[in-house]
Amino acid sequence: MLRYAEIRGITLYPEDSGFGRKTWFTTPPEQRVTPLTPEQWKAATPEERVERNRAYSASVIYDHDIDRDDPTLVQVVDELGTAASDTYAELDIVEIPDGVAWQIEEYDGKEWVAEVHRTW
Repeated sequence: MLRYAEIRGITLYPEDSGFGRKTWFTTPPEQRVTPLTPEQWKAATPEERVERNRAYSASVIYDHDIDRDDPTLVQVVDELGTAASDTYAELDIVEIPDGVAWQIEEYDGKEWVAEVHRTW
């Protein structure tokens, strides 16, 4: 994520989110929306909850939201090789022949590239 952000010109403020994972904030701590306490959440209107979630999401980059064919992601994986992977990801570059319609398939968090075909 650090190399991805560097190439994209994004400043990150990573914070440990537990279990060896990081949250990749794009805003410094003093400018972030603070999480609601459980009591505040219960008292908030649905609109206030939605707005708080929107503001939080706008201040974070999620690695799982990066398109798998994002040229910057491909560059990072190409540059870093196995160092681009982590505990929960083994990234690899696959070349797909021209004209092949593809999609990302997923089961239980594991992803792979699959050719698009019909399913009934």
